[in-house]
This record gives sequence, structure tokens and C-alpha cells, in this order.
Amino acid sequence: MTSTATETAWADRFWESEDGLTLHYRDYPGDDTRLPALCLHGLTRNARDSGELAARIAPQRRVLVPDMRGRGDSDYAKDSASYNPPQYVADLERLLAGQGIARFIAIGTSLGGLMTMLMAAENATRIAGAVLNDIGPVIEADGIEKIRTYVGQGRSFDTWVQAARALKDVHGEAHPTFQLEDWLAMAKRVMVLGQGGRISFDYDMAVADPFNAADSNAAPPDMWPAFEALAQAPLLLVRGDRSNLLSAASVAEMQKRAADMQVVTIADTGHAPLLTEPPALAAIDAFLERLP
Repeated sequence: MTSTATETAWADRFWESEDGLTLHYRDYPGDDTRLPALCLHGLTRNARDSGELAARIAPQRRVLVPDMRGRGDSDYAKDSASYNPPQYVADLERLLAGQGIARFIAIGTSLGGLMTMLMAAENATRIAGAVLNDIGPVIEADGIEKIRTYVGQGRSFDTWVQAARALKDVHGEAHPTFQLEDWLAMAKRVMVLGQGGRISFDYDMAVADPFNAADSNAAPPDMWPAFEALAQAPLLLVRGDRSNLLSAASVAEMQKRAADMQVVTIADTGHAPLLTEPPALAAIDAFLERLP
């Protein structure tokens, strides 16, 4: 169990996937009379991404923060083809079943939001509410191409300052107000110090294989039915005003199909907000407070 000045104590726990991988999640204790929350990270992220948010929520309700396969303290997949959203959902379903969680609140960033919509498509009644962070049923091509430029690159660094500057080089347009300390904090969330003393990204580079193998000219799957299923529950959408993955036009269409969806826009931010920005935290606090 670990804690810091900014993070409440959590327990490191594990579950097993259907193909025999040992997968990790952080378990933040909270009021068991209220529904638990799941924090689901993005494509190249891990459970550390939600540390501050999970600690903020945990006094009011239990929070589970999984490392999806190939990330953080979870095993890497034997077959890179299993790095896909339906498999991540299948893994998550085993965690929920093992914990006896029949109903929950989902907070999904990017890939985590796609997972949330896929779960809703299967059984929307289980989701008591959801926060979608900079993701919707339509993913902009510019955003996909940006991800292709860095996912699976396998770079490593001698120092944390070098790592932070490399992140700024790639993501500076998304976070133009960040200072060095912000990039250092991000580096320590998404990277790890290896046995050889090098600092590297904390995910299996093979995560990129199915992503890069996808036909960029093929029609994307229609995620609107999944979103509409999710919209049966209360929704909060967080979007960066510079997002290249979720357009303002998509947000407007989402609001037409989910009239009660709340939207908060984070200024001077691209893909994706950290969910530690004051407007995001205030919106999430108010949203969660009215859920069971």
C-alpha cells in the first residue's frame, strides 16, 4: 500500500485475464454504501494517470484504477493482436465479476471512454453515470495521425529532465501553458526507471501494432449506438478546447443525442485534459455528488 502527500493510500491488487495474464489495479477504499467508480486510462497511459483524481474521489466511494494489459504493472500480452478495445473490455469484465461489482460509475479518458461506450452497448443499465474525457463516437483523423507519430516509438532517456523535454516536444501544442515541473510530473506518470538506469515509457511498445496496422482508409465503426446507450445514464463530457481528437461539431451532435449531458471545456488544452484542472475537478465533484 502506498501514499504520498497528494494521494490517499491504495492497495495494489491483481486479477487474471482469460488468456492467463496477471493484471494490476489500484484499489482506493471509500464508502461502500455508494457505487464504486472506475478510472480508465488512455492508450499509452497507466493507473498512475488517475492518482490525484482517484484520491479525491475515494473518501466518498471506492475507486478502482486498472492498468490495462501491456501497461504499468500488468503483464504484457503474449499476442499483440489482443491489444484492442473489445479485449480490454473483456479483461475489465473479469475484474468486475471477481469483485462482485454489478453497477458502477465510469470515468474514461480517450481509450477508457471508448471502453465505457462499448460496455454500455452490452448492458447500459450497469453504468450509473459516466465521465468521458476528450472522447466521443467520432474520432478525428488528425488526432489519430498525431498518435501514430509517437505510439510504440520505444525511446528512452538518461534523466527525468530529458524525458520531460521529450514529452514537451511531442505534446507541447496540447499543453501550451505547462512549465518544466508539469512536464516532469507527466513524465513520472507515463514513464518508469528501468533496471539499466534508463527511463522509458511504461507500456509494451507492441500496443502500437494493431493501432498502426489498421487501414486508415477504412470506414470507422459506428459508435453512435454505443454512445446513445450510454446516454441513458447521466453524462459529463470534458473536452480540451484545442483537442484534435474530439471536434466541436461532434460535441454538438452528442448534445443533440444526449440533451442532459453536461459539458465542461478546458482552456488552452488539447488531447487530453489531465482531469486535475480546477474546472474539471469542480465539474466532476458536482457530477459525482448527485450519483448514488
